[in-house]
Amino acid sequence: MVFSVSPSVIVREVDASAVIPAVATPPAAIAGVFRWGPTNERILISSEDELVSRFGKPYANTSWQNHETFFSAADFLSYTSSLYVTRVVSDSAATAVGSYFSAKHQGALGNSIQVVAASSSSFENSIAGVGEASAGSFAFNANTVSISIVSEITTALQDGDILTVGNDSVGYQDMVVASFTDNGSNTSPYSYDITFKNRYTTAESNTALISFKSKWGYAKEVQGAPTDNTRVHIAVIDSVGDITGTAGTVLEVYDNVSVSSSAKTADGSTNYYVDILTNNSSWVKAIGTDAEGDRTPSNALLGTFTSSIYETLSGGGDGDGESSIAFGKVALGYDLYKDSNAVDVSAIITGKSSANLTNYLTQNIAESRKDCVVYSSPTYANVVTPSNPEAKMTNAIAFRNSCTSSSYLFIDSGYKYRYDKYNDAYRWIPLNGDMAGLAARVEPYESPAGYKRGVVKNVIKLAFNPNKSQRDQLYGKDINPVISQVGQGVLLFGDKTALGTATGSAFTRINVRRLFITVEKAIATIAASFLFDFNDEFTQTQFKNLVEPLLRDIQGRRGIIDFRVVSDATVNTPDVVDRNIFKGNIFIKPARSINIIELTFVATRSGVEFDEIVGQPL
Repeated sequence: MVFSVSPSVIVREVDASAVIPAVATPPAAIAGVFRWGPTNERILISSEDELVSRFGKPYANTSWQNHETFFSAADFLSYTSSLYVTRVVSDSAATAVGSYFSAKHQGALGNSIQVVAASSSSFENSIAGVGEASAGSFAFNANTVSISIVSEITTALQDGDILTVGNDSVGYQDMVVASFTDNGSNTSPYSYDITFKNRYTTAESNTALISFKSKWGYAKEVQGAPTDNTRVHIAVIDSVGDITGTAGTVLEVYDNVSVSSSAKTADGSTNYYVDILTNNSSWVKAIGTDAEGDRTPSNALLGTFTSSIYETLSGGGDGDGESSIAFGKVALGYDLYKDSNAVDVSAIITGKSSANLTNYLTQNIAESRKDCVVYSSPTYANVVTPSNPEAKMTNAIAFRNSCTSSSYLFIDSGYKYRYDKYNDAYRWIPLNGDMAGLAARVEPYESPAGYKRGVVKNVIKLAFNPNKSQRDQLYGKDINPVISQVGQGVLLFGDKTALGTATGSAFTRINVRRLFITVEKAIATIAASFLFDFNDEFTQTQFKNLVEPLLRDIQGRRGIIDFRVVSDATVNTPDVVDRNIFKGNIFIKPARSINIIELTFVATRSGVEFDEIVGQPL
C-alpha cells in the first residue's frame, strides 16, 4: 500500500484487461491393441500417417486382429487432427532381441528388424594382392564363385557386405555377399567360397586377375568411414519387409555415433550411441537399456570390431489380438485419462465396444471428470452377425439397455463396411470413431447430426440401415441412428445422449452437454485466478465482467438463447463470505436442435383472404 503524508502524486495500477480465452476442443482418446509403439503411454497423434508410423499398420492375420481399434482411431483423424492413443498389450507380448540391440517395443514386427553396424576397422578393407577364379570359373552371370587369392582375407565377409570385384580391364562391380566360407587353407593361395545376392554381369573373365575390396553393405548411406576407433555407423533395416512392405528398406541411419558414454557433438548434445537410439530411434535401443536413465548396455558395442555387425532381432511376439485381450488390460490403458488435471480430453472413443467397457468408461472416467463424452457402438455380434434387420434392432436396444444412463454417453447404431488399403481388404468397423469425429468438427453448442454436419466418411455400406419405424424404436431408446440415404450419403440422424428421455432434461441432447462442458471448463479456469482474493464488491463485479462476454459471444453465434450471471451480495451473503466461499450463479438457456419438422399445407378457395385464416387452428 502506497502512503504519503506530504503532497504527492500516487500512481496505482489495476489490471482489468483479463478475458476468458477461447476454449478449443481438446483431443479425444482411445486405448486398444496396436502392432507397435510404447505401451500404457499417452501419445498425441495428428494424422493417420503418424498413427501408422508410431503404432504400425492394421494386421492382416485373421487370428490376431486390431482393425477395429486401428480404424476407429484413423476414422476419427479423418475429421480432425488431435487424438491421444494408448497401446495396450497382453502378458504374452514379447520384445525381439539380439546380442547388441533389442527392439524398442514389444511385438512381432521386431522380428523384421536388422541392425547393422560398422567401425573404422570394418567399414572398408582392400584385400592385398590379386586373385583369379579357381579353375577359371568366375563366370559371367553367376552368383556363386570359388576363388583363390594371393593374400588371406583376415576379416570374414558378412551377409550384407559389399565386395567390389574386377579390374581396370573388365571394370568393377559391387557384389552383395549372401554367404562366405573359408576353406581353411593357411598358405597362399587362399581358397574361399562366396555366394552373392546379385549376379556378376561386368564381363566374362576366366583368367584375368581380379582385385577385391570389401566394404560395409550400407556404405552409401553415410559420408565415409567412421572418423576414429571410438565411432561407429549404425543402420536399422526392415530385413523381411513386414514394416514397410519392401524387404531391405533402410528405416534409420546414425552416422558417426560414439561408443563412449561421455561423447558430445559440436553443439554439446550427447553423441553416445545408447542415448542416440533411446532418444531418436522408433525401432531399436541398446540391449539392456531403457528410457528411465539406464545407459549401460548388457553387451556394449565397441568401436574396434573388425567384421561388420549384421544382427537380425528375434523372439518378438504380439500377444493377444483385440478379440481376446483381457478387459482389465484395456481398462488400465483408459485409466491414463482419469485425471483431468493430468490430461485434457473431450471424447473417449471405445473402438471395439462392449457393455462392460462402455459402462466402465462412462462411470469411472467421463462422469468422474465431467468434461468429456464417451462414444460407443453396439457390438459386432449385435449388428453385423444377424441377417435379420429386426434382430439387429433388438440387439442394439438390448446393448443400450445394458449400458448406464448418462448425459456423458453417446451411442450410435452400429458398424460400417470400409476399405483397408494396407491389406487390400474390407473391414467391419464400429462407428463410434466417426461419431466423435463429427462432434469434434462442429462447435460444442451445435448438433453433429443431419445433412449439413452429420455426413459420415469412408463408408461402403452399413451393417444396419434402419428404416423409419426402426429409427423410431432406436431413438426412443437413446440410440442415434446412422442411415444411408439415396443422394445424401451416410448420415448421423440423431443427437441424443444416453441420459434417458423420461427426465425431460436439456442434457438429453449432445450439443447441450458439450456446450455446458465447454462453458464450465472455461469459467472454472478463470475462476481459479480469483482464489485468495478478497470476496468484496470489486471481485464480484470483476468475475461477472469476465464471464458475460464469453456467454454473449456464444449467444451471438446462436448457441445460447439467454443467460444471466449473478455473483453479487445476493449470493455472496455475509455468512458465505465468512466461510471463505465465493459464489457465482450462471443461468443459461441453451439453444435446442430441431428434431422434428412439421409442415402443414393448406388449400383455400380463391376468394379467401389469407389474413382471415393465418393464425387460426388447423
